[in-house]
Amino acid sequence: MAQIQKPLPAITETTKPYWEAARRHELLLLKCVDCGHYRHPLAPGQSFMCPNCTSVKQPQWAKASGRGKIATWTVVHKVFHPAFADEAPYVVAIVQLEEGPRMIANVRGIKPEDIRADMEVEVFFEDLTEEITLPQFRPAGK
Repeated sequence: MAQIQKPLPAITETTKPYWEAARRHELLLLKCVDCGHYRHPLAPGQSFMCPNCTSVKQPQWAKASGRGKIATWTVVHKVFHPAFADEAPYVVAIVQLEEGPRMIANVRGIKPEDIRADMEVEVFFEDLTEEITLPQFRPAGK
């Protein structure tokens, strides 16, 4: 039986640097050139205006530490897409990055029942295709 491919994110001109960095196993954020505020480039409603200081200057891409803490999470038990059948149950979390932004990602390398709020995590990367690599998280130090 052929393996079913996971749904892949769409790459746009705006998000292309983010996905290129992920392919290199680097996590990039947008950083305001005026106040230094970090934001996640895939956040909904993203514009060039800084939500912190309202600067309209083009933000710069900045490498993130890849470290953060679990803000909240859910355990997915029901399989909504056949490509995830072998992974359920799995954890989807909102991770508060050290730089400030929050991002949604899977947490791997830990049993769902062992996840805790404020648990320290670190990014790792899952190569799905030649073009798409997904940032994922695992407990820090594993």
